[in-house]
Amino acid sequence: QVQLVESGGGSVQAGNSLRLSCTAPAYIIKGYYMGWFRQVPGKEREGVAIIDKNGIVAYANSVKGRFTLSKDSVKNTLYLQMNKLQPDDTATYYCAATPSAPSSEWALSKPVVFAVWGQGTQVHVWG
Repeated sequence: QVQLVESGGGSVQAGNSLRLSCTAPAYIIKGYYMGWFRQVPGKEREGVAIIDKNGIVAYANSVKGRFTLSKDSVKNTLYLQMNKLQPDDTATYYCAATPSAPSSEWALSKPVVFAVWGQGTQVHVWG
């Protein structure tokens, strides 16, 4: 079973930063659409940022200018740098991957097409 292993969550004061990491098999890092979704209890899973095979990234409007998605093909790791965190960013963040999609923008609103998921990491922003 394919594993995506997330790390980097935590509890921070508003305005501060966190970096989430997601390690994956090399074939996923290099050849899949990957990204982050987040979810709070009682709400649907929301796309945060998706990167395609060529490095094109799509962001949710709520995080544009604050979050940066990147991947390191040597370390086989996907990163989500989250700056200027706000209480509304509080959620469980999930790393996900899918082998194909029409575009990163399209995939951002389609969590159902992502077949591979991590276990989730908690982010809590207070203040």
